[in-house]
Amino acid sequence: MSNALRVVLVDDEAPARSRLKELIADCAPQLAASVVGEAGNGKEALALLESVSADLVLVDIRMPQMSGIEFARHALALESPPAIVFVTAYEEYAIKAFELRALDYLLKPVRRARLLAALTRARESGAPGREALRGLESAPRRHLCVAQRGRISLVPVAEIVYLKAELKYVTIRTAEHEHLLEESLAHLEHEFAEDFVRIHRNCIVAKSRIRGFEKADVQDGEQGWLVLLEGCAEKLAVSRRQWPLVKEFAAR
Repeated sequence: MSNALRVVLVDDEAPARSRLKELIADCAPQLAASVVGEAGNGKEALALLESVSADLVLVDIRMPQMSGIEFARHALALESPPAIVFVTAYEEYAIKAFELRALDYLLKPVRRARLLAALTRARESGAPGREALRGLESAPRRHLCVAQRGRISLVPVAEIVYLKAELKYVTIRTAEHEHLLEESLAHLEHEFAEDFVRIHRNCIVAKSRIRGFEKADVQDGEQGWLVLLEGCAEKLAVSRRQWPLVKEFAAR
């Protein structure tokens, strides 16, 4: 079975994983596939994929800690990202995936014929596109994903103090660390609009981290405002354009 499709199963319910394993075995006469790993949630699956080579991940959409869709977005940071097929008991996800035409899905209870079709398609399709995954789920991610030397590090969004665009990267600043991220600050601002506010054209900060403001010379002797942030000694300049929006936090 050296040419067998290498499959990882991700579902928080062990019986659901067992059912998929049985169905994959039933598909063997038409398409050789081998289950090379299992995980009970998205975070476990990302760790598993760093040590196991997989062609395809069958992943449940609704799981604790990290949804299947967020998992898929992070998996794209792997050196050789696998194809993704979503498994769901909720038809609204399947309809959305069909509309995007870039993603495959299996509705629970999964049938052998439908699984065989998905396995066959996955062998040819490769990893999904970022835009398709972004359009599948409206809820913001709980983590940002940083790729370092072929490994994936997850940064909880709740721990982020600010995000700053610098050249082609975005700096993620937490109370203890800095990370570099290859994503658009504009996309991040849109995704996390509930929790972050733009203070400058190149920086958004966590609203919950704002502790006050300080007047100072910000450029060529011109007075302006600096924002004081919990968990960060650095004081960041607020642009004149953004000040009317940001100053509402001064009284909080």
